[in-house]
Amino acid sequence: MRKHLTRFLLLTFVFSVVAAVDNTTFAQRRGPRGRVYTRSEVNELIKRAEDRSDRFVKSFDKSLDKSGLDGTKKEDRLNERAKDLERAMDDLRHEFDRKESYAETKPEMVRVLNTASGINQVMLNRRMGGETEQAWNALRTELNILASVYYLPRLRP
Repeated sequence: MRKHLTRFLLLTFVFSVVAAVDNTTFAQRRGPRGRVYTRSEVNELIKRAEDRSDRFVKSFDKSLDKSGLDGTKKEDRLNERAKDLERAMDDLRHEFDRKESYAETKPEMVRVLNTASGINQVMLNRRMGGETEQAWNALRTELNILASVYYLPRLRP
């Protein structure tokens, strides 16, 4: 009887350890080079990307106002694209806050990157001024880190 009780307690302990390790796996994911990101670290990455996107949109609008595109439909379309990126970031934030696992917000991150891809193309093809280009480079860096965390393709520099 004692042998069975010892075996039962040992098995219970082993299953408890396995369950604890399994729950840790759900709370964390491996990012670039096997780095594990916690939910709070991803939260900080999203916050930084949100802040940078806000700065970029303002700078982008000012640069377009000073360009030959000022007052054109193309300027309006480009400004709308930048605002779409800001909205996509807001949606990512909202869903991140609602869901338990950040892995569940992958569709929102895909939308962010798809929107950012169009802006990236514009930024690669046009001179927008130092402040705007610096703001975009900083935002693109943050988005590429997030892309790695979510196992998504990065924006090309």
